[in-house]
Amino acid sequence: MERVDVAIVGGGPAGTSAAERAAAHGAETVLFEQGVPREDRDGLGPDSTDAAGMLDYWVDIMDVDYRELPDDVVLQELDAVDFVGPTASVELTSTGIESSYDRFGYTFNRARMDDWLHERATESGVDLRVGTSVKDLETDLSGPTHTLTLSSGELIEAEYVVLADGPQRRITLEALDQFTPPGTSVSEYLSPPEANHIAYQEYREFPEEVFEENRLKFWWGYMPGETAYPWVFPNDGTVARVGLTMPIGMRLEDVAHPESYKLLEPTDEQLPSGSEYVQRLLELEYGDEYDVEEDFPIVEDRGKSKGTETYPISSTRPIDSPVQANIAVAGGAMGTTSAFHEGGYHVAVRSGKIAGRLAATDSLEHYNDVWKRAIGDEILRNVSFADIVAEYEPDDWDRAFEIVNGMTAGDFEGSLLRKKYSAGVGATKLVAAYKRRKFTYRNGNYVQLREDEYAL
Repeated sequence: MERVDVAIVGGGPAGTSAAERAAAHGAETVLFEQGVPREDRDGLGPDSTDAAGMLDYWVDIMDVDYRELPDDVVLQELDAVDFVGPTASVELTSTGIESSYDRFGYTFNRARMDDWLHERATESGVDLRVGTSVKDLETDLSGPTHTLTLSSGELIEAEYVVLADGPQRRITLEALDQFTPPGTSVSEYLSPPEANHIAYQEYREFPEEVFEENRLKFWWGYMPGETAYPWVFPNDGTVARVGLTMPIGMRLEDVAHPESYKLLEPTDEQLPSGSEYVQRLLELEYGDEYDVEEDFPIVEDRGKSKGTETYPISSTRPIDSPVQANIAVAGGAMGTTSAFHEGGYHVAVRSGKIAGRLAATDSLEHYNDVWKRAIGDEILRNVSFADIVAEYEPDDWDRAFEIVNGMTAGDFEGSLLRKKYSAGVGATKLVAAYKRRKFTYRNGNYVQLREDEYAL
């Protein structure tokens, strides 16, 4: 049987970053990635599908020097984001968080970024096996040691394992169930249909005169569902990704006031598909002056399949890892990514890097503490905001945006939280609600499954 120091399951940003760090610290490291085809990639690679935007302070959380990125990774540098509600909207030109990156952020080619991380891992000595999937993982706690069964039937033994198989969690759930008390399962916390949203996006060529290259755009209160919203992310040239995220399994009969959502129609008998939502958004925004099908064509040589992509996004709170079993869970597999802000690449990379370094240096028992110090503030912000807006309907979004406009009136520098008292009672209530949520989740209480709850 082949034996290695560290085995990584999953070749996305978390897994590849873990592998690179482990190998760089001298561990014999192997990474298994089942690989998927894409229209814009010659060979197999990870399931590189998300809206792929990076805000300024996320660059620092990710802990990657943006100056080292290849020229074909960064697509557009950004100066602002627009949050559009049914009748009110907000433009933000600053995140209010100090960072080393001097613009608002950038959009990037997710597939090329993943490929670059793979190149770095290979250069560090990782045995990168793309096209090879793991079927099963069993742990012998007497070591502990782990036996991975590959799709070929081959067995691999590893001292440490990093589970980074993304929001699908194909291996993570059963692998962690080895350590849960009788009658319980990790699926209670991370079952994909319950813990994820589904996202859909299309690559569309925009008319030059309406293509906004330096800003992101989100529409809130246009479609029903907790943290459900469409977006436009500018790409290279005049190509943009137009997409949306929404809860899995939501039905029209679950919607309290369907008539209040701009992307629903009175004749709907069920909630629209992702492609129908995109079509309706483009018609609503540009249909008066343009023929959407002719003037905003799908770019079929992009994305996962003919210019379109469907993919899961983790939309829950994270879990701790059973580090006493020499296992770390990183990135979307542990629930670090967030449907609230349509981004998780930065926390996936950072949690993976921490897991790989600690595994290679026989220090994995510190993983749960170290990742909280590194990305805990970001997780705390995300889960707190997500709680506040969970039940928002269109009118709520308009009121929130009017409050934010009051808070940002005049020259805006720094955090919104410092502007509350000059922006009225509504602003004070909004900030107070946010602080209450943060207090509830303080000291790592955003974690759903704690380290001491594993049966080890």
